[in-house]
Amino acid sequence: MTRAGRSSHSWTDMSEHVVHMAKGRNTHEAYDNIIGILGSRKIEARKPFGIARNAAPDPSSQCAACFSEIPVERLDRLAARRIPGYPDGWHGIGFSKAMVIKRGGGPVLYAYFGTPHEIAVRELIQQAQISQMPNDPIWRLTPLIDVPGAYKSQYYFEWEREWRHVGDFSFDISDVAFLVMPEKHHEAARHFFADAYTENIGPAYFCPFVDITWPRERILCALASGSVAAPSRLPEGYR
Repeated sequence: MTRAGRSSHSWTDMSEHVVHMAKGRNTHEAYDNIIGILGSRKIEARKPFGIARNAAPDPSSQCAACFSEIPVERLDRLAARRIPGYPDGWHGIGFSKAMVIKRGGGPVLYAYFGTPHEIAVRELIQQAQISQMPNDPIWRLTPLIDVPGAYKSQYYFEWEREWRHVGDFSFDISDVAFLVMPEKHHEAARHFFADAYTENIGPAYFCPFVDITWPRERILCALASGSVAAPSRLPEGYR
C-alpha cells in the first residue's frame, strides 16, 4: 500500500498524502495550535462527525480526527473556507495515505440525502437503536459516512475530500511527511525545532515545509527534495 490513492505521478488531481489543517481565528492562533499538536504528537478527536453523530448511544464513539486528500498545491481553497478573512491563518500536517490507512483511518463515504445508500445506512442505525446494542458494528462505520447538504447549514462539503480516523490520532516524528504554513513562519519554526533538538526538550521536525500559496512547481520541488536540513543524528528516544 505504498501508493495508496494514486497510481501515476501525472495524475495531478490525486495525492498520496492527506493533510490535517489546524484551525485558528487568526494566524497566531493557528500557529500555536499546530505547534501544540506537534508537541503532543497527537491530533485530538474532539467532536463527533458523521451520519450518526447525534444518534449513536455513545457520542464519543463518533469523535474523529479529520484530514483532507486535496492535493497540497490546491489546499488554498480549503484554507479560505476554514479561516475566511485570514489568508495566512492556516497551518497543517501532512501524512502519507498509507500510514493513515495502517492506523485505521480512511476516506469518508458521502451519501447524498435520499439516495439508496443513505436510506440503507439510516435503516441500519434505526435497527441498532431498537436492539439497544451499543457494540453494533454500524457505530464503527458511521463516523466515516456523512451526508452533504443534510444539516442546518445545507453545506455541500464533499469537495473537501475528507479522511477521518475514529478517536485521537497519535503519530511519531517520522510519520510527518511535511508541514504546511505561511512562508513567513518557516524561519521561526525552523529555529523552534532546532532549539528543541539541541536542548532535547521536545519533538523536532526536519521534514519539508510548504506554503500553499507557492506555485505548484515550487511546492512539488519542496516535497521531493526536502526544504529543511535534518541533523545527522537525533537524540536518543526520538521517534
